[in-house]
Amino acid sequence: MAKSDKEFLSDAMKGDNSEITLGELATQKGGSEDVRSLGRALVDDHRKAKDEATALASDLEVKITTTITVEAQSAVEKLQRKSGPEFDQAFVDYMISNLEKDIAEFKEKAGEGGRPVPEFAKKMLPVLQKHLQLAQSLSRH
Repeated sequence: MAKSDKEFLSDAMKGDNSEITLGELATQKGGSEDVRSLGRALVDDHRKAKDEATALASDLEVKITTTITVEAQSAVEKLQRKSGPEFDQAFVDYMISNLEKDIAEFKEKAGEGGRPVPEFAKKMLPVLQKHLQLAQSLSRH
């Protein structure tokens, strides 16, 4: 079932917080420059996205959240115990799986069209797709 605009926006902010947290972790612990670079892109792009989501949230009376998703918290805990190539592989695997799920949700919301939240989702899709392509290019599978 499709999420309401308010639910979607709340989840999008948690997603932005999650990507910022994971991106910062990757810039600190990434074993390769490519993984650190992906981390920086996540931080920069999701800070911009969160600014936009926050502006929309106040218009729709959605509570601004600073929390991250349960999945991201679990990933952070696992990643903090890894380093070097092991960190990089686990980070990239998580990001690919997470981004594929996010893109599906954003496509569904964007398809509703015409309202500010679906328009926001539509605007963010190319950014998420760019992150997925970057992560896939780093995967060793």
